[in-house]
Amino acid sequence: MTQRLASVVLSALAACAFSASAFATTVTDDSGAAVTLAAPAQRVISLAPHVTELLYAAGGGAKIVGAVTYSDYPPAAKQLPRVGDNKALDLERIVALKPDLIVVWRHGNAQRQLDRLRDLHIPLYFSEPHHLDDIAVTLTKLGALLGTSPVADAAASAYRNSIAQLRARYASRPTVSVFYQVWDQPLMTLNGTHLISEMIALCGGRNVFAKLEPLVPTVSTEAVLAANPEAIVTASPGATTPDRPLPQLDTWRAWPALDAVAHDNLFAIDGDLINRPAPRIAQGAALLCQDLETARSHRTGKPQR
Repeated sequence: MTQRLASVVLSALAACAFSASAFATTVTDDSGAAVTLAAPAQRVISLAPHVTELLYAAGGGAKIVGAVTYSDYPPAAKQLPRVGDNKALDLERIVALKPDLIVVWRHGNAQRQLDRLRDLHIPLYFSEPHHLDDIAVTLTKLGALLGTSPVADAAASAYRNSIAQLRARYASRPTVSVFYQVWDQPLMTLNGTHLISEMIALCGGRNVFAKLEPLVPTVSTEAVLAANPEAIVTASPGATTPDRPLPQLDTWRAWPALDAVAHDNLFAIDGDLINRPAPRIAQGAALLCQDLETARSHRTGKPQR
């Protein structure tokens, strides 16, 4: 090999190495694992409805080749090929779609099936936002993996602004004690570490069962009556319809002395807006804040707490 040819080869190799390094991206997912892609993802599969919303918001809608059941927002997501649901995944379909990135719900997908996907060496990004700002952080990380950072960063900024405006308007308002009802039989709620509890605080509310364990504790009717919340809030059916009806708050009317009943502060919020940790949760938070403001307006002769 002549010196000139050797120089050309070395230059080409250096250019390739530079190109690879220019595209290589590493982010840390919500499990604490590093996710590295040599190039922006082009074929992405979403394994949770909130993930689908995040991917679209991050500018990756055109790159999604498959999604689980109930991935229904934005409307275009309804046309995506289905690859199972949070209980069972269609592994053959997933492999056939040749994804270069799969975004999964850390505690929502079947672990054995996720282990099989990991054995295939398909990059996995685990998504499970625990705090309101985690949604913005996730958008920027997905933007890096998708090569759509300008769109993702803009979406993250808009989301943060929405949350900041709500916090500035409502967080210091007179406190409203809140019982958040997840289910009625058995009666279940959320503790203070859940994202929805953070939303309640954002709106100037106080979760009456914030100190309980575990994350989704079971409580008794007597405990709710003893806590005497000023407002009771639950999620109503959104586009996602559960296997059985959601809790009916009207059952609390059997206790007219309960503050929430006495002042007609029984509120239901679209579950897709309050339960999915995606940018639309800012809309859910706004509805919650309005409900708690309504509860304040219902106070008659009671001191502002």
